[in-house]
Amino acid sequence: MTAPLFSVRAAAKRYELGETEVVALAGVDLDIGAGEFVAIAGPSGSGKSTLLHLLGALDSPDGGSVAIEGRDLATLSERERTLLRRRRLGFVFQSFHLVPVLSALENVEYPLWIDDVPAGRRRQRAREMLAAVGLERRLDRRPARRAGGERQRVAIARALVHEPVAVLADEPTGNLDSANGTAIFDLMLKI
Repeated sequence: MTAPLFSVRAAAKRYELGETEVVALAGVDLDIGAGEFVAIAGPSGSGKSTLLHLLGALDSPDGGSVAIEGRDLATLSERERTLLRRRRLGFVFQSFHLVPVLSALENVEYPLWIDDVPAGRRRQRAREMLAAVGLERRLDRRPARRAGGERQRVAIARALVHEPVAVLADEPTGNLDSANGTAIFDLMLKI
């Protein structure tokens, strides 16, 4: 049997807010296999983003374990965790996190540039991903000159450009109107 892509066992996470301790997660168990589309739902403050940060190796649990592709994140150095995030995972955030001075093409190329992918290959791959999300035109436009739905599609293209094993999305439609939100959701299902 193949190990799950993500395996979470008894994960716990607490935060200190002044003199108050907030329990964000307590004893979470979860397995996610390759190719699964999983949505985590719950009220504000229920730990959804905290769990996503653990799955994305952006944070560490206070208790329990998180493994990606069978590798326990606690056994990895910070550099190994950085490379795992950069090469194996794609991230789509509610607030897009696009670099404002870069064009759509440059924003999508950026993760490949960091990994020293040759310019011709990274430009071709970025163009392919922008076409996949319906943005093959006006590649030189910067984020401020794009509508919210277009900015989110650029962010999705950037998340996919290095062919990650998983894409983690934290409320990717939260800043969009309902029509654009539905379009983004449908696009993510298709891709």
